[in-house]
Amino acid sequence: MKADAVLIYKTSHSLTLFSGGQALRTYAVSLGRGGPEAKTREGDNRTPEGNYRIDGRNPRSAFHLSLHISYPDARDVAAAAARGEKPGSDIMIHGIRNGLGWVGTFHRWVDWTAGCVAITNAEMEEIWRVVPDGTPVEIRG
Repeated sequence: MKADAVLIYKTSHSLTLFSGGQALRTYAVSLGRGGPEAKTREGDNRTPEGNYRIDGRNPRSAFHLSLHISYPDARDVAAAAARGEKPGSDIMIHGIRNGLGWVGTFHRWVDWTAGCVAITNAEMEEIWRVVPDGTPVEIRG
């Protein structure tokens, strides 16, 4: 079965895959180490909030596997420009850094990414298989 939507809740540190409006599976995640606020600029280490898409995948990621989220969108770019800042980029759903997969679920004890959404390597392999490019991703606070 393929997922047709991804919903990430930052407050509950969860990522849920949906197909036809039905939840397929929910995963516990780690987020950006910059705090719970929405990403506003490059280098703030926060996870963005909004509606995006999976717009690419990297099988040779430094973090096991990664699915690229289409942040920043035009709204994010305009908001950052209005503040005289860059919005940042390279927001991914990814596994554990290569060579550290043994950390497994312990990675969830702290938010450690630079703004990405991290899961275990085994979970990333599941998501990689069922989430096609173009899938909508909503990230809520």
